[in-house]
Amino acid sequence: MNRILRWLAALILASAISGCTSVSYYAQSIEGHVELMAARKDVGRLIRDPSTPAPLRAKLTKAAAIRRFATDELAEPDNSSYRSYVDVGRDDVTYAVFAAPQFSLAPVTWCFPVFGCVPYRGYFSQKAAVESAAELRGKGLDVYVSGVTAYSTLGWFSDPLLSTMLRQDDTYLASLIFHELAHQKIYVNGDSAFNEAFAVSVETSGTRKWLRATGNRAGLRRYEADRARRADFLALIAKTRDELRQVYGSPRTPEKMAAAKAATIDRLRARYRQMRDRRWAGYRGYDGWFDSPINNAKLAATAVYGEQVPAFLRLYDLCSGDYPRFYAAVRRIGNLPQASRAQALRTVAACH
Repeated sequence: MNRILRWLAALILASAISGCTSVSYYAQSIEGHVELMAARKDVGRLIRDPSTPAPLRAKLTKAAAIRRFATDELAEPDNSSYRSYVDVGRDDVTYAVFAAPQFSLAPVTWCFPVFGCVPYRGYFSQKAAVESAAELRGKGLDVYVSGVTAYSTLGWFSDPLLSTMLRQDDTYLASLIFHELAHQKIYVNGDSAFNEAFAVSVETSGTRKWLRATGNRAGLRRYEADRARRADFLALIAKTRDELRQVYGSPRTPEKMAAAKAATIDRLRARYRQMRDRRWAGYRGYDGWFDSPINNAKLAATAVYGEQVPAFLRLYDLCSGDYPRFYAAVRRIGNLPQASRAQALRTVAACH
């Protein structure tokens, strides 16, 4: 606990010096995290405790096996993260607030002493997130608020398993653990698109490997179908983003630009319905995303987690599925200047 308090003091001091964000924001972040850390319970003890409910014991037993797989087979950090458990008592552990200008797809970024600049602000309180969103809307920005299932402290602390991570099936749990541990392996300050796409690539390749290793052929088929739909969804978003860039780059009046923006988003919804009903045979798993408001902030948030994933998976294949070699190659690209990083990733021809 002393380490957390020292970290809090360092962050508050850094915020006072840099002026990049308010002391109160840091205070709520650290207060929420300290509460989680204080509530941790050792997974092994919970599994052995006869009073632990059987469904929770089964989930934690599976989580412990997945955690060992992450280290043994994916060369992810062998530390105390995800070896403790916290029931957070709500559907989401944090809430991320994204913002973007009315006529731009470039997200607003906020800078932090430890994590660098990122395109969102995270809150442990849903009320605080909603209030922040309202303030940003008052400035004329497009805003999107998303619940978060898990987050990483990049190895600064022993991140626990959270009840929010256990609410779906074991494949979902494995993907979250692999994803969050990947952030501890490699993290490039100030490049969220690079960091998230890298973590998704480890999540994807790792989940496939885990499903094969456990002989879960039906689970693998379901996972591949989910990944194919995810790729279709991201392609649809990319097409719409391209169309919006043309709209925002045109010499229209603000009124006509707003109308063109709305028409482009209407086309996005129509294309989704057509894809859902024909290509996906009526699968409705993305209906919630399309039924809620769509704006530049929401499109930008989606792009952060998806656009560079194919390039990372291609690099993983070039490295013959050897995780240490893959991580070394990613680290070399991550050390390049940000302006050339994405291009280097797209054009890499060998694992070196």
